[in-house]
Amino acid sequence: MTEDQYTQQNPTTKYPQPQFPEQDQRDQHPGLESEMQPRPDYGYETYKGFGRLQGKKAVITGGDSGIGRAVALAFAREGADVLISYLESEESDAQETARVVEEAGKKCVRVPGDLSEEAQCQKLVDRAVEEFGGIDVLVNNAAHQRTVSGIADVSTELLDRTFKTNIYAMFWLCKAAIPHMREGGSIINVGSAQAFKPSPTLLPYSATKGAIVTFTEGLAQEVVQYGLRVNCVAPGPVWTPIIPASMEGETVSQFGLQSPMGRPGQPVELSPAFVFFASDEASFVNGSVMDITGGQPVG
Repeated sequence: MTEDQYTQQNPTTKYPQPQFPEQDQRDQHPGLESEMQPRPDYGYETYKGFGRLQGKKAVITGGDSGIGRAVALAFAREGADVLISYLESEESDAQETARVVEEAGKKCVRVPGDLSEEAQCQKLVDRAVEEFGGIDVLVNNAAHQRTVSGIADVSTELLDRTFKTNIYAMFWLCKAAIPHMREGGSIINVGSAQAFKPSPTLLPYSATKGAIVTFTEGLAQEVVQYGLRVNCVAPGPVWTPIIPASMEGETVSQFGLQSPMGRPGQPVELSPAFVFFASDEASFVNGSVMDITGGQPVG
């Protein structure tokens, strides 16, 4: 293999490093990828598929941007049709995700709506069954995150919103989707390093991520009888719209600096983990949590 065919790069310098421009999208939570500087790398120029998910049908919540967009692109280039859910305010980002999925020759169904409502979760599954005839992969990626000064700053409204989006929706979607999932199917939940090393400023969010890990390990033992698997990806700091949408500008500009890598991860660096969990190559992987943190210890 020649040097032109294969290049290897220092991972600490492969992607943008702080300091980033100060930016604040807290007034338009959960934020738009199109307004971020620098733009997150979701793999458009680099991700190459190898048919690992050929013919599969996937549902990806929060699929308009960030990790969700990277997963949608990777799944499509691996051969899967996808349905993405997102809030109506994120329509412009969702259209861009749909464009790159369709450019890969796969179908992309867009379903806007608020997953903190049980009826919307049921509607999402019903639409997937209507469009695809069944579901092979469910990715529970959508999340609500806000920073707080401490527990005294956590309103009941914030606690309720965070748990309904991050926990209730995951529960409702799994419950509704499992009867329509084919043998060999996979559920992939998105946890966080915050589940293991929680920050006081992210207390409600961290609590939900801990619950997601426990939920994953418990559900995995139940659904294996149906020929299904459940696993969890637990990211560290990743450059996605939820960062400027939940943190003040100065914090955003330094985001990821404390990572051993000296930078945040990019969505494209996480999508291969989702492809692995969704593929038949992971047939004996069930109830696992894969932390992708750039070296930040979580144990």
